[in-house]
Amino acid sequence: MSTVAFPLVEISGRPFDRGRLYGQGATDRIKGSVRLYAEQMKRLGFSWDEVREIVGEFVPAMAKYAPDLIEEMHGIAAGANCSFEEIALVNARTEVIQLGHRRADARKKDTEKDGCTGVIVLAEATANGALIHAQNWDWKPECADTSVVLRIRREDGPDLLTFTEAGGLARSGFNAAGLAITANYLESDRDFNQVGIPLPLIRRRFLESEALADGIKVVATTPKSASNNMMLSIAEGFGIDFECAPDESFALFPENGILAHANHWVSAVALSKLKETGIESVPESYYRDYRAREHLKPKAGKITLDDVKTALFDDFGTPYCVCRPPHASKSHSISATVAMIVMQPGLGEMQVAPLPALNRKFTTYVLEMEKTARAVA
Repeated sequence: MSTVAFPLVEISGRPFDRGRLYGQGATDRIKGSVRLYAEQMKRLGFSWDEVREIVGEFVPAMAKYAPDLIEEMHGIAAGANCSFEEIALVNARTEVIQLGHRRADARKKDTEKDGCTGVIVLAEATANGALIHAQNWDWKPECADTSVVLRIRREDGPDLLTFTEAGGLARSGFNAAGLAITANYLESDRDFNQVGIPLPLIRRRFLESEALADGIKVVATTPKSASNNMMLSIAEGFGIDFECAPDESFALFPENGILAHANHWVSAVALSKLKETGIESVPESYYRDYRAREHLKPKAGKITLDDVKTALFDDFGTPYCVCRPPHASKSHSISATVAMIVMQPGLGEMQVAPLPALNRKFTTYVLEMEKTARAVA
């Protein structure tokens, strides 16, 4: 586990070419990502040939949905000297791991889940009038050594900046049009009744959007295999949260300019239509978003970047807290807050701290913004 700053990899060109640049620029970290999930599936009893078969179940849907991103994944594989299936595993790892647990008949309580606490503070609630969009990503502490910040120069749409697992197409980030996204794990009784699009492809398509309306359509209507929560914002001053079942999405809106979400379903409409099945693994979710929100509410109208960081550094209930130190779970796996990501898309800035429960040093990554986004700040 390292607290060294995440490397910045910049790529451009046609899909295969930018993928190859990505693979060459982050080879060791990509191989680390592949190894992490291949070994996890091996512990569940799956050979590599069996893992390839599970990954292959998602490839036709991915290829139909985004053939250009499939081409980019082939480029990543070529640049990192990996197989395409290994890169596809990294990009479908949420779906593959959960299917692995189900098919191995692993006990529900022993499955591993991404945590995450996300926050959006609208411009009207900040001290400088610039929207803030932030997240703690809770997952395997080894990912501090297998993640990167990716800056993508595009010829057919806005440039984008994303924090992601190495080899992944996107995770948390924003684009030059001022659109930003973070995501949180959710689970419901509707999961894995269909083959949907793996989440990194959906997040990447959102970040390629010129307009927020187009990005909302991507997130809210793209079929998924499993539930997920996605928080969306635009620097002009709007934020929305979509609690997504595989086949339906439910919207939540900020209150007094503040929106916070963890890993349990909140929408009353959603809870009237589906069953929450993930809370056994993340019971602390019920107070994580509450704690973040309560830190910020009294400061509405004058919230600063440091205030958001303070909310996300909250250690109430440690180790099951907003900012989680590395600790062993009941399944003997180790989880932690891998990274704190704090973005001001209107200013073109992303600050990231690896393992923030152990390290409070942030590195700033920048993206040149389009005039419409810059004008907001």
